[in-house]
Amino acid sequence: MAMGALQHINIRCADVQRSRDFYIGIMGLSEGPRPPFASTGYWLYAGAEPIVHLVQKPAGEPVRGPGTGDLDHVAFAGHGLETFRASLSAAGLAFREAVVPRDGAVQIFVRDPDGVQLELNFSEAAVSA
Repeated sequence: MAMGALQHINIRCADVQRSRDFYIGIMGLSEGPRPPFASTGYWLYAGAEPIVHLVQKPAGEPVRGPGTGDLDHVAFAGHGLETFRASLSAAGLAFREAVVPRDGAVQIFVRDPDGVQLELNFSEAAVSA
């Protein structure tokens, strides 16, 4: 049996509220229903899909270090390139950009509050270029 679509990513957060605010305020997701798990957390939605799950790490659990181990990044389709750039700058967040040679799409790489590297791909940049 083959895999279907990617359903969600789950991030164990040092400060789940700070991460929630980042994914809503910067990434443009919205908070939605979450089953009544024993852990503290949020399910964040893109439209009708809960694509990012955030869970509060227990106090005293060691930090694994920056980044996501062998997982380099998580990629999303982006919309509104100029607005996104402006929101990152206004929030004082460091980011880098690249252009995909094949089609001219712009990629923006930024780290979330727990060091997870995110890639946003803006295909409309290729169309407007």
